[in-house]
Amino acid sequence: QVQLVESGGGLVQAGGSLRLSCVASGITFSRYAMGWFRQAPGKERELVEAISSSGTIYYKESVKGRFTISRDNAKNTVYLQMNSLKPEDTAVYYCAANSRPITIATIISNWGQGTQVTVSS
Repeated sequence: QVQLVESGGGLVQAGGSLRLSCVASGITFSRYAMGWFRQAPGKERELVEAISSSGTIYYKESVKGRFTISRDNAKNTVYLQMNSLKPEDTAVYYCAANSRPITIATIISNWGQGTQVTVSS
């Protein structure tokens, strides 16, 4: 059974930083692509960044230069370092795992429970 557990969300002022973590179990982590999605109130869930099993990274243009995804296969953990946060980054952030590369068209079946990120102006 796949389990993804996120942590690291919280309340931060604009311009601040947060680091999200997601620990995976029930999968051969090194063989899976991992991604971070977010969903703001009244909006659809969107892909923020993804990293393939080989380390190839996809990122949403609006977070370029501010957010960085990374993975530690020894710890079965994927991270999202978020710098220069803006109020529009406020959302619930979800971790996802997929046996193939994650794109905006990927149908994800393995989700974490989500962690709230709130950026105040």
